[in-house]
Parts: sequence; C-alpha cells; structure tokens
Amino acid sequence: MDHSPAIARALAEVGPRLQHLRTQRGVTLAALAEATGISKSTLSRLESGQRRPSLELLLPIAQAHQVPLDEMIGAPEVGDPRIRLTPRRVNGGIVLPLTRQPGPLQTFKMVLPATRSTPEPCTHEGYEWLYVLSGQLRLTLPGHDLTLSAGEAAEFDTRLPHWFGSTGDGPVEILSLFGRQGERVHVRARSRPLDKPDN
Repeated sequence: MDHSPAIARALAEVGPRLQHLRTQRGVTLAALAEATGISKSTLSRLESGQRRPSLELLLPIAQAHQVPLDEMIGAPEVGDPRIRLTPRRVNGGIVLPLTRQPGPLQTFKMVLPATRSTPEPCTHEGYEWLYVLSGQLRLTLPGHDLTLSAGEAAEFDTRLPHWFGSTGDGPVEILSLFGRQGERVHVRARSRPLDKPDN
C-alpha cells in the first residue's frame, strides 16, 4: 500500500520515538518485552525501523509506558514536560497511577470512600506498602485489625488475606507501592493490633 509522504514520514519517526521514550524512562528491552509480551527482537526491529508499526504492537507498548497512543506516533514533542495522569474509578474509589514505566514496583495514589468500610479480604501475588496521606485507614490482616492515621505506613505480603479501606468516618487518601513477589520497600512501620470489633 502506498502512503502519502506525510504518513510515510510519520511511520518512519515512530521507531526513534519509541526508543527515546523507552530510554528516557530507563527501561530495558527485556523489561518492556516482559511488560508487553512482545519479543525483544520484535521491539528492537520496531525501534530501528525494520518492523512496520501496527496497532497490535503499539497498544501494549503505550499501555506499558502509560502514555497516550498519539504521543507515541507523533503528537506532542518528546520533551513535553506535562505529565498526563488518568484517574480510574475502582470500587467507588479513585485510583491514580503515578508510575509511568513498567517495572517491578508500581505506585498509586488512592482515594477510598467512607462507604468502603466492610472488609472483603483477598489474596494475590506481591508485596504492598501503604502510606496514609489523610483520613483514617482500616487495614485487616490475619490476626490484626489496624487503624492507621495520616503519616503512618504499613507493609505486608499480599499472599496473606488482606483488605484496606475507610474506618467509615470519612474518605481516606493513601499512597500505595505495589511490588511483584520478592520486591519489597525498605521501610518498616510499627503497628499495634487493635481490639477486634464485636460484629
């Protein structure tokens, strides 16, 4: 298929732009391959211009870098200092991803509503570190029912049944650092077990 000179030029610029985006964030080809499921050789050929960009390749890369697709194919300048954070609504709360690159640790800012106050424990692979910015956070772990106030932190293995939310007295705002199993944050918080509620 023949492309206009403008389209051909835009396609030719995708590879160098992808490479710049990746290296600017300090992400290796191996890390990007793991995050996207695209082989290192395909990513390398895409960046060098030997592989034609397609939506099937660009969408997972855009998702991994957490950038809009139009930024990867040539809209804003590469040096654009603006950070585009897209909040998501999850279970009535607001989750704002703060990490803009694939990697072992991901960071989120969360605002949990007062209505999220009934524990529904879950388990999954990983390790989590929570820091309370405002409000009162309730955290349940096996043998513990904790209340954390602004400035307090906790860390736990997410393979244990856990739940966190509001105490019910108002919304709570937290920072969450989540790592794959084996990745841990090197900050420890002292927490005291609270009496379990009667109900």
